[in-house]
Amino acid sequence: MFTKLTIKDVKVRNQNVLVRVDYNVPMENGRITDDLRIKASIPTIEYLIKKGARRVILISHLGRPEGKKVKELSLRPVAERLKELLPDAKVGFIDDVSGPDVEEAVEKTPVGGVLLLENLRFFPGEEKNSSEFAREIAECTRADLFVQDGFAVIHRAHASTDAITKELPSVAGFLVEKEVSALDKVATSPAHPFLIVIGGAKVDDKQPLIDKLSPLADDIFVGGKIAADGYTSDNPKIHVCDTFKEDGEGGKRDIGEPCIEALIKLAEGAKTVLWNGTLGETEKPEFAKGSEKFAEFLGTHPKITSVICGGDTAGFAENFLKTHPDCSFSLISTGGGASLELLSGLDLPGLDSLDDA
Repeated sequence: MFTKLTIKDVKVRNQNVLVRVDYNVPMENGRITDDLRIKASIPTIEYLIKKGARRVILISHLGRPEGKKVKELSLRPVAERLKELLPDAKVGFIDDVSGPDVEEAVEKTPVGGVLLLENLRFFPGEEKNSSEFAREIAECTRADLFVQDGFAVIHRAHASTDAITKELPSVAGFLVEKEVSALDKVATSPAHPFLIVIGGAKVDDKQPLIDKLSPLADDIFVGGKIAADGYTSDNPKIHVCDTFKEDGEGGKRDIGEPCIEALIKLAEGAKTVLWNGTLGETEKPEFAKGSEKFAEFLGTHPKITSVICGGDTAGFAENFLKTHPDCSFSLISTGGGASLELLSGLDLPGLDSLDDA
């Protein structure tokens, strides 16, 4: 059960609405290579416009500029993509987050328009969770309401996730509500049999998730580099892949065919599947077969609640759907660390600080 107020619970008509989105998208030479997170923000933005918000002001970060302006990490290309995704709205961009230029840009944004501010992490106050920095943004944008819709950053105590909620009434957007509700259900009351599939490279990131959810799980399958590096467990629920596809030097780069078959057999009897971590080096097509075959199985069995989380896994799943349009998953989470921390039962400052329902 979602316990925070959402945009459906508050008045937005004639309000300047400040929305924290997550546009931390992969870029190459100034070009966005995956717009999953941008598209995920559109339902909340469109709802606010439809319900008569005076202006929608968007704030986000991109990359790790460490408090300095880095041209390659400007959000300007995101504004151009937003114009394509919101063809009926006037979308503007300003290369700052506070000060007189922002005040003027807000005033010039037409009623029902959208304004994207520059990368929050160009300014030290963001990651320092500065109350002054948050207050400057709230005042310069003349915001009446704050909406948290950047699910991937709700595990951070930053100015745009925590301090800002002390300045304005603060509620959740549709993406945060959707992701938190879906992941919380998996973490507390999944339909059984419940299968957890763990891959990727960093066992330190995955072990808290395994420890937290193993009492709930019926089976846990471990593949990816974690298994290749020799992961072991005495838990009878945990099945560790022991056959691999190797490169020319004997490196274990993907799960082997016997393990793919064993994994799919486990999934055939499941009602809920949580997948975190790719099963091989999916950036190389020859070592993506295990992940592809498992994704194809999940994507063609809609009766299974399939939740995919983790940055690399979500990116893989999104790209997979581009070439397999007949497949679908219940949820591809936009949150990497946020989804892991939620599932592991850790505090989420950017969620906790929102107004209670």
